Amino acid sequence: RINARHETPALITDQGQRLTETMAIANWLAVRDDERRISPEPLSPEADRMQQMMGFFNTGFTGAFSPLWAALEMDPPRPPLQAALREWGKEAVIERHDKLEAMVGDAPYLVGDRPTLADALFVGVARWLDFHEVADPARWPKLAALRGRLEADPAVIYATALESDEQLAGSGLCRGQVPLAEGIGRCGA
Repeated sequence: RINARHETPALITDQGQRLTETMAIANWLAVRDDERRISPEPLSPEADRMQQMMGFFNTGFTGAFSPLWAALEMDPPRPPLQAALREWGKEAVIERHDKLEAMVGDAPYLVGDRPTLADALFVGVARWLDFHEVADPARWPKLAALRGRLEADPAVIYATALESDEQLAGSGLCRGQVPLAEGIGRCGA
């Protein structure tokens, strides 16, 4: 009820408005990032690169996984079609990872010396490579190193724990969470 398409992500703003779609949510966060904690200075080359990387993740990179998700979720199962989807999906995912490996520079993060929203999008999707058993992440050394840095970041550790309903002490920046049923009750149509 929060997202009419029944998809993620969805953000309920501090004003109670519903906002959906990754790029819209990322833009909402970036323009409010006055301290530049998660985004570069607007109108800078770094901001352009962040938008470029997020656009790539939001389209071709995540889209390459679509056949793999379709095969996994197919009900009723159709083994020959699922096998073809897995083969096609793995080829697409490998091709997208090859392209991303070539796009990654020599900086520690995608847009420079600190993580941005682009890194957050990457680390959220990067684990799909393992989940779908596509290829060894070491095949892409720059991406593997980036992923390792991000997965060791306290904010990523905290967010990953939240997904598993684990309670970790955070940095204090997270103001809390609301159980899904309560959020739907408050904001669902």
